Amino acid sequence: SLLTPLELLLAVEESVVREKAAASVIAISQSLSAADYTHEFVGMIGRLANKEWFTARISACTLIAHAFPKMGPELRRTHLEYFAKLCKDDVPMVRRIASKNLGTLFYTVVDTLGAAVFFDKSNANYSLTLLDLYELLAGGDQPDSVRLHTTENCVCFGRAMALMLGQSSSSSSSLEKEEIMSRIDALVKRILPLIAATIDDRSWRVRWTAASKFADVVHAFKTLHGAMDALVPNYEKLLQDPEAEVRTAATYNLSEVAKTKAMVYPAGWSGAGSDSDNGMDIDDDDETKNTHRIPVAQRLVTRLVGLTEDDSVNVRAALAMVATELAPLLGKDASVSNLLPPMLLLLRDSSSEVRLNIISSLSLLNDVIGTDLLHQSLLPAILDLADDGKWRIRLAVIERIPLLAKQLGSDFFDDRLLGLCVGWLGDDISSIREAAAKNLQELTALLGTDWSVQNLFPRVRQVMEHPSYLRRMNAVQATALMATAMDVNSAQVEVLPILMEMHYDPVPNVRFNVAKGLGIVGTVFDRSVYQGQIVPILTLMENDPDRDVRYFASKTKESLSVAFEKST
Repeated sequence: SLLTPLELLLAVEESVVREKAAASVIAISQSLSAADYTHEFVGMIGRLANKEWFTARISACTLIAHAFPKMGPELRRTHLEYFAKLCKDDVPMVRRIASKNLGTLFYTVVDTLGAAVFFDKSNANYSLTLLDLYELLAGGDQPDSVRLHTTENCVCFGRAMALMLGQSSSSSSSLEKEEIMSRIDALVKRILPLIAATIDDRSWRVRWTAASKFADVVHAFKTLHGAMDALVPNYEKLLQDPEAEVRTAATYNLSEVAKTKAMVYPAGWSGAGSDSDNGMDIDDDDETKNTHRIPVAQRLVTRLVGLTEDDSVNVRAALAMVATELAPLLGKDASVSNLLPPMLLLLRDSSSEVRLNIISSLSLLNDVIGTDLLHQSLLPAILDLADDGKWRIRLAVIERIPLLAKQLGSDFFDDRLLGLCVGWLGDDISSIREAAAKNLQELTALLGTDWSVQNLFPRVRQVMEHPSYLRRMNAVQATALMATAMDVNSAQVEVLPILMEMHYDPVPNVRFNVAKGLGIVGTVFDRSVYQGQIVPILTLMENDPDRDVRYFASKTKESLSVAFEKST
């Protein structure tokens, strides 16, 4: 049997080997008969769980959850006892892997047994036993490496209870349904304090794990009664954590937490019989709930101003990336009053990364509130970034200009921004100059030929007269690219004569870029333009004193000839 050598590999010290061996035995087990599955595979797990050397016990932690669905009742109880023993193992590494697989095992048990977890006497202790183990492994006396998995287990427990909640809705007995709901509520009350404890954990790594996975937590618990009233205040604690890394991870989850669309009490609100910020039970009637509860997004948006003033650039940069995703959830009026002010603060942030992130994510906010309220603050931020000392920042701004043009339209471009787009052709960095030429091409395609001829082309033509040959050369390249995005008639009338005129430039670098540009635009026109205007210029350039000009002229003429022959 292949399981025999794999059993040996499941006990070696190299973790990569054990993981591959575990994947192999799981794959093999799927093809075993029921008898062989029980005797060979499940029997192997029992032996591993009781091995003296800890590496074998680590492998058993992983395999028990996979084998549980096909076990018989007696084997299930036995292997649950094995797993409980592994959760209390003297070796921290065994407890760490047991903690890692605890949530998966609980979900597997619920998925396999359903309501029988509560009502079948032979299964009565499954849910409580696993919850006891969860509380044990989440305890403060456990090492950080064990407590790190508390949040992941919480997600699995939440999904399992949501699964049970869905199964209860199809229950034929109303009494049984009420009993399931009561048991689920009891489990929620035991689990929520554990996830709340990770928020205040002494280890920043545990808090960071909770912050990075908190969106999964709220999505797992959003359908469970009373859960969101406890989870949202705890999430707000993460946004105010002493460690910048934790606050950053929590901020990245801001929009996903808000998208749960659950209804919660406002921050600091207290009504009769309630303490919402501590996740206590609230027994208000339906009318009171409807009166006082608000969407999660509406509660979280009040935290944005504080985050815009955070000392950490990483926190503010993360906020700039995700905050605008709240706009569709809030609606226009709430976005204008609560979301727009912190966004305008971010547009004036001292960090170029923050300003760049907010510019990149404005589309959702623009779709909700329109361009008028953004225009006044957006343009100064772009102008500041355009002069940033870091060339990669300038490049990122150029790459986002077409996106802004698509979102905000031609009205967004005033004289300063138009001058900026053309002025990038003279940047000291070649990558910026190349991106600027492509940017002009994309703007022409997005905003139309007429707009480009009226607003862009006159400015590019001025650059062609600049004393610096580098700027003239970049203008030639940009002109050729812009012509490919224009309609044929405008390109022939407005662009082609100017481009051909530049073949008289005294600098060879400009002239051979004219030859290359004619190769780019040549296929845009019909054969009559090619033969009547382009070929004579290329023939003339084939006799140029500079050999590079002659080379590119001949190469362009040859490539265009082949292209037109294929088109006939």
